[in-house]
Amino acid sequence: MAQTRQSTQSGMVEKRGRSLWLTHVLMIIGVLVVFFPIWLAFVASTVTQADIVSPPMPLVPGEHFFENYKKALFSGINVPVSTMLINSLIMAIGIALGKIAISLVSAFAIVYFKFPGRTFFFWLIFLTLMLPVEVRIVPTYEVIAGFGMLNSYSGLILPLVASATATFLFRQFFLTIPDELAEAARVDGARPMRFFIDIVIPMSRTNIAALFVILFIYGWNQYLWPLLITTDPEMNTIVMGIKQMFPSGDDFADWPVIMATSILAMIPPVIVVVSMQKLFVRGLVDSEK
Repeated sequence: MAQTRQSTQSGMVEKRGRSLWLTHVLMIIGVLVVFFPIWLAFVASTVTQADIVSPPMPLVPGEHFFENYKKALFSGINVPVSTMLINSLIMAIGIALGKIAISLVSAFAIVYFKFPGRTFFFWLIFLTLMLPVEVRIVPTYEVIAGFGMLNSYSGLILPLVASATATFLFRQFFLTIPDELAEAARVDGARPMRFFIDIVIPMSRTNIAALFVILFIYGWNQYLWPLLITTDPEMNTIVMGIKQMFPSGDDFADWPVIMATSILAMIPPVIVVVSMQKLFVRGLVDSEK
């Protein structure tokens, strides 16, 4: 009996070991498949134009790293990449913080304030998911132009700050907060905004972090809206800049600078994701409220 149990356990351990080994192999292969194009772009950003256009392209970094990145950051093609990075950073942070702030306040009002038609207004907000900026881009442009916000950070940010998705997620989370907390705060004399600031927002920390990562990347990758409302090259975002660097017709393409710009464009989102990774994962999967 003991021998049978021991053989069964050894078989389970062996099977689990094989499964774990196979999982790690598949994970490593997946990482290599995803990382290889990024590595090629990085190598291309450290070599000369002749090395890129004359196959085979090298697979190890060259000796022109500082030269190419300095040219991209401070010279660029139309405008320095450093300027476009700053524009994208301001736009992404403004959109993320604006969406979170508006969604927190609107979800708090819908959950904790009793007023006629609050369910109707919530679903009215939720229905705006069917009207993304691409659908309402013409009237939105007319409004922004009427307020004189073309070629400005406010014009880049304000039309994109409303978020029905974030409002819905915060509302669902607020509904899980025990009513006893609100009653205790009311007994202690805390006004609604004090309860919101001291209790609700700290409890929403992981949700805010998870949404910030998602919304930052959403704002960073915007292309159509900045392309429409910015005519001044100094207001170009990094995504616009990369597209404008590609040649049209018989134009010359400085591929090392283009690849260096692409690598630089990936750095801020990677920093945000890595620095907020733990809070991001907890905000998505944590069930302890």
